[in-house]
Amino acid sequence: MRALIQRVTRAEVVVEGSVIGKCDAGLLVLICAMQGDTDEDVAQLARKIPKLRMFNDENGKTNVSLLQTGGEMLIVSQFTLAADTKSGNRPGFSAAAPPDEGRAKYEAFIDAIRSQNIVAQTGQFGAAMEVSLVNDGPFTIWMDTRASATTVI
Repeated sequence: MRALIQRVTRAEVVVEGSVIGKCDAGLLVLICAMQGDTDEDVAQLARKIPKLRMFNDENGKTNVSLLQTGGEMLIVSQFTLAADTKSGNRPGFSAAAPPDEGRAKYEAFIDAIRSQNIVAQTGQFGAAMEVSLVNDGPFTIWMDTRASATTVI
């Protein structure tokens, strides 16, 4: 699975003119299930992301996790994280999981996050969404459960 994690002061997602999900200080997580992802890939991201020390302590050092701050999370499906841009100018998305599988992994990730008592709102899988955010820092991290050994989570 791939995730783009942004520390935000606020974020929201709008579908057809209505706000369907939002968060205050916390994390905006854009998530993409890839072909071949397993339940362990979902669990691995759900365990790691809330523990990332992306928030400042009293000395201004990034030593505090979302779990420690009690912050919120907005989780948005984003199949375009699977983009292949190696050839030509039109990205290919064939590495993304098929829609039914992608939805199942997305929903499993949400459930795993909420099971940790994290307040998490969501986007709408497969919908045309407008996502807005105020990136705090900015602080953005990209994660991939199938990354090389030097960046494995």
